[in-house]
Amino acid sequence: MSESGARPVAAPTQALPPLPVIARERLASARVLVVGDVMLDRYWFGDVNRISPEAPVPVVHVQRQEDRLGGAANVARNAAALGACTGLLCVVGHDEPGERIVELLKDSGVVPHLERDPELPTTIKLRVLSRQQQLLRMDFEKMPAHEALLAGLARFDTLLASHDIVLLSDYAKGGLTHVTQMIAKARAAGKAVLVDPKGDDWERYRGATVITPNRAELREVVGRWKSEEDLVARVTELRTSLELEALLLTRSEEGMTLFTAHGELNAPAVAREVYDVSGAGDTVIATLAAMLGARVPLVDAVALANRAAGIVVGKLGTATVDYDELFAPAH
Repeated sequence: MSESGARPVAAPTQALPPLPVIARERLASARVLVVGDVMLDRYWFGDVNRISPEAPVPVVHVQRQEDRLGGAANVARNAAALGACTGLLCVVGHDEPGERIVELLKDSGVVPHLERDPELPTTIKLRVLSRQQQLLRMDFEKMPAHEALLAGLARFDTLLASHDIVLLSDYAKGGLTHVTQMIAKARAAGKAVLVDPKGDDWERYRGATVITPNRAELREVVGRWKSEEDLVARVTELRTSLELEALLLTRSEEGMTLFTAHGELNAPAVAREVYDVSGAGDTVIATLAAMLGARVPLVDAVALANRAAGIVVGKLGTATVDYDELFAPAH
């Protein structure tokens, strides 16, 4: 989430309140529907003791493999880890990685609502690591078929009534081709909609309740800001034009800032050693969705999402934060 050359900015004058403690029972009552692009995060771990005679590259003796849920599946896993009743609507292939995703979803407590596309190779991000250092990543991906996406949209209609919060996790893999219709349907049904955006066409997210870009994603849409005042002006114009109730900007070492019609609130980053930022954005929006589903006020939900992000960056890969970790007493 960190970006080189980022210019320090002055902190907003308002700060988020102290962290509240939310009862497990309230979180268990939250009903979150995650929709979006899923993938399998596959890790190969091994030792490097020599360079290949064929090319100047390290030879990795792979000794262990680990699979984790990625993309929207990781978002759903994060919400379920906090205790929220979580469903996942997505498209996967009829292949080994697709079956592995089904197994992992079952283990994580997420309720799967899967459309199967026989022509789709399930998206895989394969990472090769040695001594906890990533040496290589290989991506295997393809756009889902139109028929599978239409079937998913039809199932979305049937799932709306049984969920309180809709979370749209966009990884630009094609799973959210019908995102505009989904937002309109959810808002018409009185459901809050959270969006983790991708790309520079945010018109497709019009009417969402909360959108959660990082700095790079926001710059792609509004350009580079020169000051905190310039940032506020650009975000206000964007939020108003797209009819968004709130925008939560994650700012890496600067924490995160919530922009609403009532002003800006800042949550400073949790001071700790950062081990791995992959998946931190998933944790933020999943925590936000779980808390809003538990009827926690938005400002308190943001404070808890900020703490969850500070915990998850201390873990390797796409990890989660559970209830006990999030609400553990501060030391």
